[in-house]
Amino acid sequence: MTSPTAVFRPLSSQVWVTGQVTPGQVSDLRRAGFTCLVNHRPDDEEPGQPTAAEIARAAAEAGMTVVHAPARGLPDPAAVAATREALGILGEDGKALFFCRSGMRSAAAWAMAEREAGADPEDLRAAAAAAGYDLSRLPL
Repeated sequence: MTSPTAVFRPLSSQVWVTGQVTPGQVSDLRRAGFTCLVNHRPDDEEPGQPTAAEIARAAAEAGMTVVHAPARGLPDPAAVAATREALGILGEDGKALFFCRSGMRSAAAWAMAEREAGADPEDLRAAAAAAGYDLSRLPL
């Protein structure tokens, strides 16, 4: 990976979560097998943060699908719906990397989308906890 400090944590066999992704990392992510990026960061959340358009351009050049599902705080219904859409386009062999500043909103959006699809809330919380994210207070 381009960034030696990047940590990619699995939430499921197809979904991994991390903090901010940069355009310079995208081609390495594609080589690592990721087919889809799901960006849960709103633009201009922090100074110097890459924009969704910059990441989308890099993803398109690498042959990846990208979904922008910005969330501030708890993911809203639109962000959860976009996350569900991304999960739906993965197919059996797809591998997605969800990201935000720390990965927490991405983990929450994943859990909320999976819960809407019928997944057990305790299984979702356990998967998130195994990845280092405490969703115990998230209403699922």
